[in-house]
Parts: sequence; C-alpha cells; structure tokens
Amino acid sequence: MISAHNFRLAKSAAFFGIAALLSVAATAQIAAGTTGIDATGNAKSEMNACLTGRTQQDRDTCMTEVKNANAAKRAGQVDNANGEFAANALKRCDVFKGEEQVACQARIVGYGKTEGSVAGGGAIRQVETVVVPPGATTVRVQPQTSSDIVVIPAPQ
Repeated sequence: MISAHNFRLAKSAAFFGIAALLSVAATAQIAAGTTGIDATGNAKSEMNACLTGRTQQDRDTCMTEVKNANAAKRAGQVDNANGEFAANALKRCDVFKGEEQVACQARIVGYGKTEGSVAGGGAIRQVETVVVPPGATTVRVQPQTSSDIVVIPAPQ
C-alpha cells in the first residue's frame, strides 16, 4: 500500500517531469534569432511570414502589425533614413555618468560581444573596461575576456 507521503512525492515528481517536458518543447518551437520578419520593411514578405507562421506572434496580431506599419509608411510617418537610430541608442547611456557612461556607449557602438537575441528573450552586451587610476602614467592591461577592451582615462 502506498503511503500518503510517497503518493505526494510521486505526484510532485510527475508534475515536475511534465513541466520540464513542456518547457523543452516550448524552447524547441522558438528558434532564437529567427523572427521571420526581415529588416527591409517589405510588407509582402512580412505578410508571408505571418501567414506561414514564421513569427512569434499569433497570425492575426502579426497581420495587424504589418498592415499598421505599412499604413504608417505610406502616410510618411516612418523615416528610417535619417540616421537617428544610433543617436537615440546613445542617448540611453545619458542616465550614467563617468566610466559607466563610457562603458554603456562602448556596448551600444558594438565593442565587446553580444549574446542572445530579442527573439530569444534578450540580447546581452558585454564589454571589458579598464579604468586608469588617477595619477598613473602607465597601465598594464591583463585581458579577462577575448573580446574588445575599452580603456577609460581617470577623471581629471
């Protein structure tokens, strides 16, 4: 006869197994870095991605987004040619001061390495920084990563 404790233990293990199986299946359905939408802004190819299920949105939401973006483009409300994207990205670093701001700007302009994707839940940008101590005339840098290093002069 199964005791109540053993029954609860078996039940918990079964639920854990089911949860693990479902999470693996859900992860397999979403390939990181592939949204199905290209960066060209071509409504026809984006609509095709919606219709064939190559996006992470449900079909109706995806089609609505494509239609709205295309309408805004026709109305002249979308301007991808003015180059403000880089400036806007750098403005996000204004909340930081000193070496933190320099490190933020280095990550935004592409120094270091980036892992992950928006489709996968987030992009992680990492840059190694070396802050020169005040009064130092030379600095020996011993890299801790294989990516770019940003040397930040001491504040004056």
